[in-house]
Amino acid sequence: MRRTRSSMAASRIATLLTIAAVTGCASKHDTRGPFVASAPFSKTIPGSGDAVCWSVKRALLGQGYMLERSSETGVLTGTRDYQPEEKTNVTVHLQTTCADNRNGTSIVFVTADREVSKLQRMKQSTSAGIGPATITMPAGSAKVLGIVRRETIEDPNFYNSFFALVEGFVAQEGRSHAEQHAEISK
Repeated sequence: MRRTRSSMAASRIATLLTIAAVTGCASKHDTRGPFVASAPFSKTIPGSGDAVCWSVKRALLGQGYMLERSSETGVLTGTRDYQPEEKTNVTVHLQTTCADNRNGTSIVFVTADREVSKLQRMKQSTSAGIGPATITMPAGSAKVLGIVRRETIEDPNFYNSFFALVEGFVAQEGRSHAEQHAEISK
C-alpha cells in the first residue's frame, strides 16, 4: 500500500497536534511535589477516640466554625467567614477526621482551604424572543461576590495551633474523668 504525500503530511500534522495536546494537558497538572510523611495535616494525640473527636468538635466550635452535619462518624466539616476589608470576604473551610488507634492514642487528620471573594460589578442582560429569534440586551449591572482565589492552607503553624487546642481539650477531658473517678472511689 503506497501513501501519497498529502496523506503522509496529514498524518504528521495529526501526530504533531496529538503531541501538542498531550504536552499541554501534562503541563496543567499540579507539580507541588511528592507525598511526604512530614506534611502538617495529621497528628497522633494521646487519648481515646471519643475524647479526641469530642475535643476536635470543641476546638472548631470554640473558634467560631459553623459545623455541617456529616453522615460519617469521625468526620467534621466547618466553615468560618471573616471580612478583612470592606469589599473582601474570606471563607475558611476545614475538614477533620479522627480515628481511635486502639492503643491509647488517636489520629486526627485536618485539611483547610481559604477562599477569597471580592465584591465585583457584573453586567446583566435580558433576553426576549422565541426560538432562534432571540434578542439579548444589556440590562444594567449588579454587585456580586466573586471568588478571586482558592488555596489549601499549608502553613504548619495554622495546623499546630489547631492540634495544640485539641490536645488542651483532651487534657481537660482526662482531668475531668479522673476527678469523677476519684469522687466515686471515696
